Amino acid sequence: MVYPHRPDMARWLNSWSAGFAARTPDCLHTATFYPEPGAPDYVRHAVEAGAGARVFKAHFQVGDYDPNDPLLDEVWGLLRDAGIPAVVHCGHSPVPGAHTGPEPVSKLLERYPGLRLIVAHMGHPDYVAFLRLAEQHPHFLLDTTMAFTDMAERDAPFPRADLHRLHDLGDRILFGSDYPNIPYPYAHALAALTRLGLGDDWLRAVCHDNAAKLFDRH
Repeated sequence: MVYPHRPDMARWLNSWSAGFAARTPDCLHTATFYPEPGAPDYVRHAVEAGAGARVFKAHFQVGDYDPNDPLLDEVWGLLRDAGIPAVVHCGHSPVPGAHTGPEPVSKLLERYPGLRLIVAHMGHPDYVAFLRLAEQHPHFLLDTTMAFTDMAERDAPFPRADLHRLHDLGDRILFGSDYPNIPYPYAHALAALTRLGLGDDWLRAVCHDNAAKLFDRH
């Protein structure tokens, strides 16, 4: 997945990722954006002009922008109307940003009900706040990238009193890995999910069924 850290990057990143997806049949076509005047045009192209983007990525920390920037108003509307999800890095980890945390995301969802967001890293370290947003918004999802691993548990352990929230939202949690850019073996991410003790049905949904349904990859 690609994402820009300054203006005038997103359009050519989208061009590269479109070519990569065309050459790689097992890869979902991804795209991105940045708060800049041309954003609605290149997002519309990715969504409507046959480019076929299936999922977008936005990194509020690296990009250092507010998701509620007026330059993105039309972008969020396009994604909401098309039903295309956006994976958003909006948590305070590894270091807080000017626009990270649950508050900007909550405001965004209030402005665009029905918008499909996938919160990367389960919103680490603010797990519970983001799970509560999922309880309030039926199209809101989270991914497990790095969450529940030994590394994440050392920094900010998931509160065991809230395991019931993970269980009850099992149809809206997606396995994420960040592989190969991770400081532990790939299998550890799967073992970390297994040791939560939420059962085989939950694991099957999180590790396969939810994403297969979302992206129609049955």
